[in-house]
Amino acid sequence: MAYRWKNKIEVDEAVVVVMNSLEKGPDLSPWLVRTMNAAIKDSDPALGTYFFEEIQKHAPGAVRFFVRVE
Repeated sequence: MAYRWKNKIEVDEAVVVVMNSLEKGPDLSPWLVRTMNAAIKDSDPALGTYFFEEIQKHAPGAVRFFVRVE
């Protein structure tokens, strides 16, 4: 079963996970990237857009890891 965000709180939690991962090094684990990309793809498009907005604000170094689906 795919990982899906149900609300903005879940997206915020995902952004914090990405931020914490980046604090440990410049790269994200392949598992985390796959999981976040699946959530972007499978969740409400508005939540995917919100994820990108929050990543750009709080973890701009992570933007390159994620596929933008519109």
